[in-house]
Amino acid sequence: MLVTRDVRVGGPPPDPPGTATSTPAELLFDDFYHAHFRGLVVQLTAYTGDRGQAQELVQEAFCRAYARWDRLAGYQDPLAWVRKVAWNLGHNRWRRLRTAQLWLLRQRETHVAEPSPDRVAVDAALAKLPPKQRRAVVLHYLADLTVAEIAAQEQVAEGTVKSWLHRGRTALATHLRDTNEEVRDV
Repeated sequence: MLVTRDVRVGGPPPDPPGTATSTPAELLFDDFYHAHFRGLVVQLTAYTGDRGQAQELVQEAFCRAYARWDRLAGYQDPLAWVRKVAWNLGHNRWRRLRTAQLWLLRQRETHVAEPSPDRVAVDAALAKLPPKQRRAVVLHYLADLTVAEIAAQEQVAEGTVKSWLHRGRTALATHLRDTNEEVRDV
């Protein structure tokens, strides 16, 4: 098995062969880790733009490599496997962040202008009407249904709908006139 190793920068030199207190597989992984960690961090920093995130990604890739080290040590280039895992982790993290940001954008609170005083007065006046008159007025003036369509929907004669509309308009006019007088008195 051939494991390439770069010169360590700032780290202690590896133990001479035969003096290690740990098993040979652990020593090989330690050497492999120390030889390649910084180079991968530099690559992932350039990819992600964040050194801390790059260090986390490379560390996670090495953790996954350590769990499979018996098999990876037999690969011709275990560094390629670790690099690919680190890059995939970076790409997956970016994709999750993008999905989360898109979700947050859809969850933004939209501010709607408050209703005008006229709208509040009309809503209050409509609330005072009997249910059948209110339904006829809303269907005719807001839903743009004809008298015949309202009669068919409510299963009553057209004359009944005309009566509801007349009474509803009269009551609305009274309620709205009362509201305007109250506003003037203030």
